[in-house]
Parts: sequence; C-alpha cells; structure tokens
Amino acid sequence: MPEPLPRGAERDLYRDTWVRYLGYANEVGEAFRSLVPAAVVWLSYGVSSSYVVADAIHKGKKAGAVPGPEAGHSTRVTIAVVDTFVWQALASVAIPGFTINRVCAASLYVLGTATRWPLAVRKWTTTALGLLVIPVIVHPIDRWDRPLRWRGR
Repeated sequence: MPEPLPRGAERDLYRDTWVRYLGYANEVGEAFRSLVPAAVVWLSYGVSSSYVVADAIHKGKKAGAVPGPEAGHSTRVTIAVVDTFVWQALASVAIPGFTINRVCAASLYVLGTATRWPLAVRKWTTTALGLLVIPVIVHPIDRWDRPLRWRGR
C-alpha cells in the first residue's frame, strides 16, 4: 500500500489508495505473457491506460477548481492534464511494462539455453521472476513521484 500521508494532507484517490495499483496491471500482464493469450496482456494494458487517463482527468479537474485569474485557467488545466498523463504513462505503463517484458523474455531465453527444464516449468519460473521484480520497479517510482507533486496535484 502507498505510504501514509502526512497529517492534514489530502488523500489522492489515484496516488494514495489501492487504486494506484491499477496503473501497474500491465506489469502483471507482462509477467504472465508466456502463460496467457496475448489478449489478456492487452487487456492489462487497457486497465493501466484507463488508470492513466482517469488520473490525468482528475488532476485537470483539481487544477480547474483552484481559484485564480480566469485568463490562466485553461492553461493551468492543460498543464495539469498533460503533466499527469505523460508522467503516469511513462512511470506506470511504458517503463515498468518494458522492463518486466525484457526481464521475462531474457529469463525464458536463459532458462531455455541453460537448463533442460520442461517448457511449462520454464514459463512458470519466468512468470514468478516477473512478479518478483514488480515491487523492485514500483517502489522507487512511487517514492520518486511524491516529492514531484506540484501544487495542483
């Protein structure tokens, strides 16, 4: 679960609750890629991408609700949406998904050349390794995100 909030801080549905883990659904899909149909992996990317879009819209609405000069309103909202979308797309979907994909592909290849294990055992071992790597990737990204929050997020 994400770290506890400082006293008096507002809870962000997309960053401070279990909803945050929906952004990493594609990593689970990548870990299971060798065992499930490709459609399941793509579905996991759909879940993660939906999380990214929902978070970006939420941050845009929050930025729009901040009192300020009307002249900069649309710019403030646009910056909040684009900033959140780009950050979440990279930090929740693209970089972790690519990393898990490559770790699993490499481990399946190495197990295939270095062992005589049956294919099913190699695939389950690869999946287990992919699942074990997820927290190693997720934890630094989530810790790095918290200091970067700007006043509209």
